[in-house]
Amino acid sequence: IIWYLDCFFVIIFVLSPFIGQMTDLIFAERELVQSLKEYIEAEELKLEAVKSWADKLDLLTRASTSDPEGFLAHPVNAYKLMKRLNTEWSELESLVLQDPSDGFISNMSVHRQYFPDEEDEKGAAKALLRLQDTYKLDSESFSKGKLPGVRYNAELTVDDCFDMGKLAYNENDYYHSVLWMQQALRQMDSGEDAKTLKADILDYLSYSVYQMGDLPRAIELTRRLVAIDPSHQRAGTNLRYFERLLSKELRDLGRSQQEPADERPIQLDTYERPKDYLPEREVYEALCRGEGVKMTPKRLSRLFCRYQDGNRNPRLLLKPMKEEDEWDSPHIVRFLEALSDEEIEKIKELAKPNLARATVRDPNTGVLTVAHYRVSKSAWLEGEDDPVIARVNQRIEDVTGLSVNTAELLQVANYGVGGQYEPHYDFSRKDEPDAFKSLGTGNRVATFLNYMSDVEAGGATVFPDFGAAIWPRKGTAVFWYNLFKSGEGDYRTRHAACPVLVGSKWVSNKWIHERGQEFRRPCGLTEVD
Repeated sequence: IIWYLDCFFVIIFVLSPFIGQMTDLIFAERELVQSLKEYIEAEELKLEAVKSWADKLDLLTRASTSDPEGFLAHPVNAYKLMKRLNTEWSELESLVLQDPSDGFISNMSVHRQYFPDEEDEKGAAKALLRLQDTYKLDSESFSKGKLPGVRYNAELTVDDCFDMGKLAYNENDYYHSVLWMQQALRQMDSGEDAKTLKADILDYLSYSVYQMGDLPRAIELTRRLVAIDPSHQRAGTNLRYFERLLSKELRDLGRSQQEPADERPIQLDTYERPKDYLPEREVYEALCRGEGVKMTPKRLSRLFCRYQDGNRNPRLLLKPMKEEDEWDSPHIVRFLEALSDEEIEKIKELAKPNLARATVRDPNTGVLTVAHYRVSKSAWLEGEDDPVIARVNQRIEDVTGLSVNTAELLQVANYGVGGQYEPHYDFSRKDEPDAFKSLGTGNRVATFLNYMSDVEAGGATVFPDFGAAIWPRKGTAVFWYNLFKSGEGDYRTRHAACPVLVGSKWVSNKWIHERGQEFRRPCGLTEVD
C-alpha cells in the first residue's frame, strides 16, 4: 500500500553507451605492470653484478698496465690472467648475454591475443566523438574529464587530443578534426609538454578549418604555420591557394578588403555540424540529454501505478508485480523488482563468456550482421542454460500474459563507452517481409526490456516520435507492444538506446512473436485497436 501511494503521488504531482569484457583488460594490465617491475628488478641485479666485475677489473688492470712485465713476473698473476681470459671473461659474457626480459615478453605474448587492435582503438575514439555530439560536451571540458557522475578523474593530453583530431581528419570528418586540433593547440599554448609538434597541429587544423568554409581563419592559421616552419612546402602552397580563393570571393562580393579572422577559440557552436543519414538526429539527441520530453501535466494525470497479478496467475497471487505507467499512448509500462540482484549477477555471469559485437537483421536478406549504428556486445541465453533463465522467461510470460514459447532467446547486451543503438523499429515493416521468416513465428508483437544496471550518465531509452525518455533503473523492466491488434506495426514505437556517457549499461531483451498469442491477445478489426 505504501509503495502504491508513493508511486501515485510521484506520477500525479511531479513532472518527472563494452565494459563487461574490458574489466578483464584492467586486470591483465595490472599483471603486465607487475611483470614489468620484475623485469626491471632482474635487470638491476644483472647490472649490479656487471658493475661489480667492472670495478674489480678496473683496479686490477690499472696495476697490471702500469708495469706489465713486473706484474707478470709474479707467477700467480700470470696464472690468474690466463684463468680470467679463458674462464672468467666467458662467464661475464654469459652474464651480459642473459635476457631478463624473457619472462616479461612471454607474459606479453600470452595477453597480447586479448589486446584491442587498431579498429578497437578507432572505435573508442569515435565513441568519444559520439558522446561529444549527443551530450553537447565542449572539447575543453571533455579533455579535463569534467563529466557528470564520474568517480575517477581522467584527462586528455595534447597528444591525445591530436590523435582524436587526426582520426576524425582521416575519416574526412573535418568538423570534429577542428574541435580536437583546436583543443590540442589550446593546451600546447598553455605550456603543456607534448611529443606532437605545433607545426603538425596547425597543418591539420588550418586545412580542416578551410574545409569548414572559414577562409580568413584558415589563412591566419596557415600564416602561423609558415612563421614556425618557413620551409614547410605544403603550408606555403596552401597559403597562396587560400589567399587566391579569398581574393576571388572578395572581388565577387565587390569588396577590396577582407575582414580580420575571428580570434575567438573554436567551440561547439562555431561551425554547424554537418547533417547525416538520421533524419531525427537532433530530436533523438535532445531526448538523450533529457530535453524535449513531451510529458504534459494532462498526460501525467493519466498515468497510474498498480499491482499486477497476471489476471490472477497463481505465481503472482502472493507476490504481485509492481507496475507503473511510463507513457499513455502508446502504452509503455515499467515493472519494479522484475529481477533480483542475484538473478542479474547470474545472467551476467552466463553471458560474459559469449559476449560478441551485437548484430541487426538485414531487412532484405534476414541475415544477422553488424552495423555502425548499433554499438554494444550481446549474447543469447536459453532457458536450458540455467534455472535462472527459465525462471525469468516464466516471469515474463506471467506478467505480460503472452506466451514466450515462440519468443526469441533472452538477449543480454552490454553497452560500454559510447555504446548505443540509434533509432530503429523492433518489428519488421511491409518492405521487409522476410526479416523474421526463418524463425517461422511471425512478427515481433511486443518488447520486454530488463534493466540490469544503473547508469551514472546517459543510456536512456528514447522514443523520438512522441518524445519519451525512459531512464535505466536496475532491477526494473519496461514493456510495450510493437504491433496493433490488427497486426499492423505501430510506427510510433521507433526507439533508441542513447549512448552511455558514464558507466556501464546492462540490459536483457525478450522479443515476443505473434505465433502463440492468438488466444492471449485476440486480433482487432482496426489498426488502432
